[in-house]
Amino acid sequence: MTTFIGIDVGTSACRACAIDAHADIVAEARTDLPAPARNGACVEQDPAVWWLALGETLDQLSARFDTGQLQRLAIDATSATVLLCDPQGQPLTHALMYNDARATSQAEAIARIAPANTAAQGASCALAKLLWLTENGFSTAAAHALHQADWIAGKLCGQIGISDYNNALKLGFDAEQKSWPQWLSKQLSQLGVPRKLLPKVVAPGTPLGDISTELAQRFGLPTSTGIIAGTTDSTASFMATGAHNIGEAVTALGSTLVVKVIAEQPIFAAEYGVYSQPLVVDGQQRWLVGGASNSGGAVLRQHFSDEQLRSLSAQLKPDQPTGLDYYPLPSVGERFPVNDAQLAPRLDPRPEDDSVFFQGILEGIANIEAQAYRLLTELGAPYPASVRSTGGGAKNVAWTQIRQRCLQTTMLDAEQTEAAFGAALLAISSHTH
Repeated sequence: MTTFIGIDVGTSACRACAIDAHADIVAEARTDLPAPARNGACVEQDPAVWWLALGETLDQLSARFDTGQLQRLAIDATSATVLLCDPQGQPLTHALMYNDARATSQAEAIARIAPANTAAQGASCALAKLLWLTENGFSTAAAHALHQADWIAGKLCGQIGISDYNNALKLGFDAEQKSWPQWLSKQLSQLGVPRKLLPKVVAPGTPLGDISTELAQRFGLPTSTGIIAGTTDSTASFMATGAHNIGEAVTALGSTLVVKVIAEQPIFAAEYGVYSQPLVVDGQQRWLVGGASNSGGAVLRQHFSDEQLRSLSAQLKPDQPTGLDYYPLPSVGERFPVNDAQLAPRLDPRPEDDSVFFQGILEGIANIEAQAYRLLTELGAPYPASVRSTGGGAKNVAWTQIRQRCLQTTMLDAEQTEAAFGAALLAISSHTH
């Protein structure tokens, strides 16, 4: 049986999914990851932790199915997690994680010279982190600046220094032109970043090479296993849902609210926190247009325990709106669809009845979701013909009904929600095209 593996290196675990040529799941495995070290705005992790978790996860997976006909393996991982390494791929630094925000002055320097339509904006973008590493003397002996997925894929096949369109986006790569942009090439020396550190960038799904003989033996995989260029975790999660036509959208209802819709053309609007990621569907170039609000499940957890959330969900009355006009935020500041660092949470008045307060918050988040999709439409994206949902909130049927009333569109079940499944689909599509 021909099989394909997708591996997702997320924030809490390394997950693997093996599927057959019909995209049916053959086996799954996971290994928990320790939390990254946090010190104020600094969030970092030793890449050796990922490699150990990858090994444990592949050991579990290969014990659960016959790997003899394994064709290809793809990795997805957190976006804008960056490290420096030597020519052999040996890390020279701990990785600066996706939510590391120490590079504020570097982000300001980039903002002065970068066009508004680049995704390399803000302290948490990969370019600002690379600039911080360079300014702090870590790049002297470095040969490559890599993202989490780049480094793991490179180690597996010995091809160090290659990234993909999705991961390289926040490093400044222009996915529309499929090249490093002129502004970046011109300004690198001014920023003090050696040009040689930037990876070669290829389309997600591009074959990088076969797994090394040593690692094939170590993990019990065929030496002919192809390692392909991967993608970011959010893109892999989107792919897993089954959305693939223009106008199909996915809302992630996790700690934060993330909306994405498939469009024919990219849209970049930094003033609203809107960005686009390339998505190849059946050989056709498409774009995931979207943004991330600070609203979401994190607000609910400030007010309710897991037990209360379960109990109150059973009391929801989707056909009886509360009339409460909330803008639920966990703290001051919003990114999208309103970009206002001073926007305060609006959660007054608070009714005495907790079930009404709970429903009011859910209605508020649903209104933000609708406002987000309307903004994307005003900027040129299609209004969602359908919306699939991922994350913990996707399981709440009554909330889905509340959201459908706000969105006025078809709500569909996601086929799968695990990013590892989406990465495995990427491995299949690279095999067929």
